[in-house]
Amino acid sequence: MARLVKRFRGKPYAVTIGGETKYICGCGLSSTQPFCNGTHKITQSEDPGKLYWYDAEQHRHDAAEDYAGICSDELTRDK
Repeated sequence: MARLVKRFRGKPYAVTIGGETKYICGCGLSSTQPFCNGTHKITQSEDPGKLYWYDAEQHRHDAAEDYAGICSDELTRDK
């Protein structure tokens, strides 16, 4: 199943356990999930107000459609 997932983080999360630091992917593009492999570096020139998708070769594309709510930083809440 294909999904569009908005990520707000463009860098990894550092997690230290037992004196060993590992980096957890924050961009969603790492091929070594859940760990970072440095792929987030290709996202550094993204415009924060735009929505993008990446193909299997890690080429960036503008999202062609307007996905209501996905471009918003507002939290969604169950009503």
